[in-house]
Amino acid sequence: MPTILRINGYRFYFYSHEPNEPPHVHVDKGEASLKAWLAPVALARNLGYRAHELNVILTLVREHRVTLVEARHEHFGDGR
Repeated sequence: MPTILRINGYRFYFYSHEPNEPPHVHVDKGEASLKAWLAPVALARNLGYRAHELNVILTLVREHRVTLVEARHEHFGDGR
């Protein structure tokens, strides 16, 4: 589970065993977790975040999308 970013207590990472899914990132903080698609940025799954936090996190994903996509590409080596 490579960690790509840590911002304001949020951990942005991806699983190494999900290469066949569309580009996405997982974000955890405390007991809460979500999965966000990267192209386009959208919520895929939410476990425990409140609505206002979702907006904050999805904004962070948009702001750091290039870094997140590049990290996935570097890890998987296939442009995802």
